[in-house]
Amino acid sequence: MGGADMLLVMTTMPDAQAAGILARALVEGRLAACVSIQSGCESVYRWQGAVEQAQEVPVLIKTTSARYPALEAELRRLHPYALPEIVAIPVKHALPGYLQWVVSETIDADGDRKSEVMPQAGDR
Repeated sequence: MGGADMLLVMTTMPDAQAAGILARALVEGRLAACVSIQSGCESVYRWQGAVEQAQEVPVLIKTTSARYPALEAELRRLHPYALPEIVAIPVKHALPGYLQWVVSETIDADGDRKSEVMPQAGDR
């Protein structure tokens, strides 16, 4: 079975604590079915003309294309970086039961898969 509706979204966070806070917010907000926080890594990149190096924590987010706009908005709101890595990869194949689980866990509170932006922190 194809996983045309499922996306794997990648980002990096500065540390495990920030990654955990982000993961919980995305799952609680039904923007992601699952967020996998990976072991730390060393990133080397060019930023504002200089080569930089930093310890980061890779994060893999499982969601649907329908929820992506709201997920991206929430990632941008919560992410501490000025320009966060947000890369969404379409899932071509997935175990049917897993795909159905991702879809069912990202349906918003109204039972709808529409895209909504999460309320601001003071609104929760």
